[in-house]
This record gives sequence, C-alpha cells and structure tokens, in this order.
Amino acid sequence: MSLIKQLWLTVILILLLAFVGSLAVSVTSTQDYVEQEMQIKNADNANALALSMTQMEKDDVSIELLVAAQFDTGHYRLIELRSPEGDVMQRREAEPLDDGVPDWFVDLVRLDVAPGQAVVQDGWSQYGTLTLASQHDAAYRSLWQSTLKMAAWFALVGAISLLLAWWIVRTIRRPLLEVVSQARSISARRFTTSSEPRTLELREVVQAMNTLSGAVHTMLSEETGKLDQLRRRLQEDATTGASNRTTLLEHLQNNLDSDSQRASGVLIMLRLVDLPEVNERLGRQATDDVLRALVNHLTQLANELGGGEVGRLNGSDFLVIVHGAQDIEHVSESLKHQLTLLCDAVGEPLRLPAALSEYTHGDTPSQRLAALDGALADAEGRGDMALVAVSDEARLPLYTTHEAWRSALIQSMEAGVALARFPVVNARQEVVHFEAPSRLELAGEWRSAGLFMPWVARLQLEDKLDLAVAERALAIIESDQLPLGINLSGRAVSDMAFIKALRQRLEHAPEAARKLWIELPESTALHDLASFRLLCRELQHTGVRIGLEHVGSEFTRLADLHDLGLAFLKFDASLVSGVDQAFDQQTILRGMATLAHSLGILAIAEGVKRPEEAETLFDLGLDAVTGPGVKAS
Repeated sequence: MSLIKQLWLTVILILLLAFVGSLAVSVTSTQDYVEQEMQIKNADNANALALSMTQMEKDDVSIELLVAAQFDTGHYRLIELRSPEGDVMQRREAEPLDDGVPDWFVDLVRLDVAPGQAVVQDGWSQYGTLTLASQHDAAYRSLWQSTLKMAAWFALVGAISLLLAWWIVRTIRRPLLEVVSQARSISARRFTTSSEPRTLELREVVQAMNTLSGAVHTMLSEETGKLDQLRRRLQEDATTGASNRTTLLEHLQNNLDSDSQRASGVLIMLRLVDLPEVNERLGRQATDDVLRALVNHLTQLANELGGGEVGRLNGSDFLVIVHGAQDIEHVSESLKHQLTLLCDAVGEPLRLPAALSEYTHGDTPSQRLAALDGALADAEGRGDMALVAVSDEARLPLYTTHEAWRSALIQSMEAGVALARFPVVNARQEVVHFEAPSRLELAGEWRSAGLFMPWVARLQLEDKLDLAVAERALAIIESDQLPLGINLSGRAVSDMAFIKALRQRLEHAPEAARKLWIELPESTALHDLASFRLLCRELQHTGVRIGLEHVGSEFTRLADLHDLGLAFLKFDASLVSGVDQAFDQQTILRGMATLAHSLGILAIAEGVKRPEEAETLFDLGLDAVTGPGVKAS
C-alpha cells in the first residue's frame, strides 16, 4: 500500500474515531441527564399526586377523576394506584407514541428510569401505593434530534478537515513524487538532481541522493578527463591540438565509406611556407603560438561551414575536412577571410597558399590527397595566399541545379524510402539490432545516403527525410519484428515541430517503438545539449532507445549526459581501427566501456574490419560491434 493511501486511511480513521467518540460521549451524557431528570420528575409528581389524594375524600369517583386529570396533563406512561393488599384500584397506561425515532436507536439508548412511588394516607392508615412513570418518547425524540444535529455538524467539520487534509497531503505528495522519480532515475542509472523540499525527512533523503549524483558526476568527469588526455596523446598533434596525420586520414576514410552527410564535402590543404625561417625569425614559442592560432582559425572556418575537422599532416602542412556539400567558391572566400584575420592577429607576413578539392562517397584518400598536392604546389608558386581549386571534370553530378536536386529528393521521398541493413552483434554473435541507413531512388538507381545526405542538409529537407525514415523503420519492425537503428540528422535535435511529429508516430506504434534504436552524432548532440535533453525527454516514454554515434573526441562531456538515460554509445572507428595491435587504444576503449557501463549504457564499437579487432573489443568489455567486417550469424 502506498504511503499516500496510508495517510488518507489514517486521516479518515482519526476523523471516524473522533466522531464515534464524541457522539458516544454526547449521547451517554445526555442519556444520563435525561434519566436523572425523569427520575426526579417521577418522584416529585408521585409525591405531589399522593399528597393531593391524601387530603381529599377517598371515594372512587373522586380518585378516578384526579388520576385521569393528572394523566391527561402530565405526559405519563403509567399512573397506578394499588391497595395495601396489592390490588389495582386505579390504572392509566398510555400506548407508545410514533415520534419517528428508529427502533434501533431506541434499543441502543434504552432509558432506565425507575417509576416514582408514594404512599397515599387515609387519616392514620395507609390508603394505597401510587406508582407514576413519565412518557419516554419525548426523551427519545430529543436524543435522536440532538444526535442528528451533532452528525450534521461533524459532517461539515469532517468535510473541512478532509479538504485541509487533501491540501496537506498534496503538499507532501509533490516532493514525495519527486523523490520517488529521482530514486527511479538513479535505479535506472540516470543520476539526476532535485530541488530540496521543505519537509525535513524528505530533504535529508534528497540531499543524500543529490550527493550521490554529484559524486557520480565528479567521478565521471575525472575519469573521462584522464581518458581524454590519453586519447589526445594518441590522436592529436602535441603542439597545435589538431588531429595527427594517422587519425585525420582514418577519419577521412571513414567519411568516404559512411552513409551520412560526412560522405561528401570539401578538403582544404594549406601550407605554412618557409616554416624554418619563420621559426628563426619569431622564436620557437612565438612560432608555436602562430601554429596554434592557425589551427584555431581553421577550426572556426570548419564550424562556420557546418562542421569539420582540422589535422596536421606534417610540420608545415595542414588538412581541413569540411563536411557536407559546399559551394567551393564560398569555402574559398571564407578561408581567405580567416587567413587575413590570422595575419592581422599575428602581425607578421606569412605565406599560406592553399588547395581545395571536393570529395564524395566512393573516393579514396590517396586519390584526393594526390590531387591536392599538385594543386598546392601550383598555389605556392602563385603568391603568399593563393588559393587553387582542383578541377575534376570527370565527375559528373546527378543534377546540376539546386532546384533539380530539391525536386528529385522530394519526389523520391514521397515515392518511398528504402532501408539497408547492417548487423550490430554481441560476443555470442547475436544481433543486437540492424543499422538501417536510408536509400533513395535518384536518376533511376537506389543511391546511398552518403551521396544525397549533403544535399538534403543543404536544402534543409532533413525533417522530411527523418520522418520518412522513421515511418519506414516502424513499418518494417511491425512486419518483420526486427530491431532497427536509424540515424537522425542534426536539425532533428532543435526542431520542436519535428520532435512532436516523431513522438506522435511512435505513440501510434508502441510495440514497434520499443524495437527502434535512434542515434545521433556525438558532436550534434553535445553542441546543443539543451535541445538534446528535450529530445530525450519527449521520446523516452515511447520506449525507443536513444544513443550517440561517432563517440570519441568529446567523450569528456559524458558526465553531462549522466541524467539522460541514454541506451547506447557507438565509439568512433578511429579508436577501433587496429585496436588488436595498439595497447593505448585498448586502454582508452576499456576505460570508455567501463564508464558507459557504470551508467547502464551499452558500449558498441564502429568500423570493425577484421575478426581480430572484434575479438579484442569483446575482451575489453564492449557489448557489441559493427562495421564492414561484422556478419550476422
């Protein structure tokens, strides 16, 4: 039984006990008083009547008239005159009156009043014995009416008391429900914090749970910080903080193989010419500051263009990956603006030629880098900040104009989205779920998401595609009973209209929703954490499992997600590649998996290419793997 029900039962029981006790005391007191008064009345009236008879002539007619007159005026139940021998000389007895008092009440408060008795004298001898009993019906009626009045007053007071009790219980229940909700969240490993209630006992409980949540947050922050330091030593250039060559090329390969917006975009190769001379002129520390400032401006450029990565290929060469379809002329103008700001901030002349090239799904890193190297050599000979774009006339786009792309994409979405299936398996080779990237029929062929997603983002059609993918996934789940995982675009996090529409579709298919896995890129979720919290809160009750993909570079912010109830994390392929031969990567992944498990989150590895990698990952404690080297049994 709940505490609230126990409180209500306690309140009602107390009120009933108060009513019964008060009523019993009142009725008993009144009963005693009535009995005492009637006893006195019986005795007084008997003595008065006996005295009157003593003083009058003792003929039968006079006695009878006196008894009759007294009986008719005194509300008596019985007047009886007996001779000294016990014979009845006169007797008057009234029938019970119908006064509307229930029989059960009369039986309950039966009055025990002895009749009044007096001796009638005739001179010096006894004439007879007079017995007189007053009528009880009026007393019963008075008791019954007083009881009804008291019950009415109690009903009024009880109603007011119940309203007051309702208000008090309500004030208690609100913080109590918050405590219960927080306790359930902690039991589900969502370490939330709550405001402290005014109730002392509840405040102490909430303080203890808030302390626990704070301790978990601190622990996660410390541990993720340590892991991030190790990851930085493994993946980043020590001087600038940019990705090192191995990591950046691994990211580029993963982008080219992916089915997301990252599968196409623009590459920028930039060179700080005469770096040794700059180092000699400015000094080592100042040169390092220039290099860090260059990386910061390139990172700002990538963020302004919708996201990307910056890496250092060697001492003087840098590579920028700008995600998504871009207007290469617009990218060139933005790059020139950032380089101008850099030179103004440094206050020194710098030679920063650059080459730009588009990349798309199916390219190879070596192919793109070779083209950029040639263009960069050309740019270096043209001037200090010359920009050269790689011409790629052999690559023919599906559509040549924005309007053609928009029309083709909308028609394809309306015709129907197809979903591919790539298994995510656990250590027993059981399918956890199938990754289901979207496919659209464009120019007569089914195209992978890596080809059209950049244009979907560029034309701001993500919400339309995401809803079409979710509806298709729910339909497949209902028909095939297979757990599917779909990707949501970045705009899904901040578009409230889309979130409401998705929630309605999930609520209409509750059974299928429980087998749907929804994932978003780590960077998208963490850069707009407030909107991501809203998405989780709106969809959580539908039963879907929400998680993050490409987790790695911002793993330190896992502590900020401890209260969201995430179901899974998919670790980036750059951390997974070659893990069976890299001790540092094993240490990082083991720690990341342990922290994920401490929050009840599944740890999944992306981009697994070889069975040896999968075996090592399972030994490290990861729950599942996916990638080109993973097959369903």
